[in-house]
Amino acid sequence: MMKNLLLAVDIKPTDHILMDYAIMLAEKFQSRVWIVHIAAPDPDFVGYGVGPTYIRNSRAEELRKEHKELHSYLDRFEIKSITADALLIQGPTVEMLEEEISKLQIDLLVMGSHKHGLLYEMFVGSTTIDMVKKHSIPMMIIPLPDVD
Repeated sequence: MMKNLLLAVDIKPTDHILMDYAIMLAEKFQSRVWIVHIAAPDPDFVGYGVGPTYIRNSRAEELRKEHKELHSYLDRFEIKSITADALLIQGPTVEMLEEEISKLQIDLLVMGSHKHGLLYEMFVGSTTIDMVKKHSIPMMIIPLPDVD
C-alpha cells in the first residue's frame, strides 16, 4: 500500500511531467502526496547578520518566489481531490530528502532525472544516483528533457 508519496521537484518547467505521474499514482492508490523542493543552502558567508544585506535580500526574494511557485503546484492536486502538501526545505539535497522520507514515512519517491554526460556525472554528481545508492524504498525515476 502506498499511503505517502514524496514528489521531489526542482521548480522547473519539467515539473508538470512529474506531477502528472504523481497524480496518476495518488489516484490509483489513494495516496497523500508531499511535494518537496530542496533549495540550495545559504552560502556560509550569508548567515544571520553576516555578509552584504543585498545578497541576503536577493536570496530571501529567490526563496519567496520558489515557495510561491511550489504552493501553486498544489492546485493540480486539489482539482483531482488528492491530499497534497508542499514543503520548501533548505540544505544538501540528498540529506534533506533522506530526512523527509523518514519523517513523513514515505512509501514511494517520485523524482526526475536529466541526462548528463559521463564527465558531468563524475565531477558534479547526480542526486538521482545518490538516492538510488542510499535508499531501499521504492523509487519512480522519470526521464526528463533538459531545460535550464
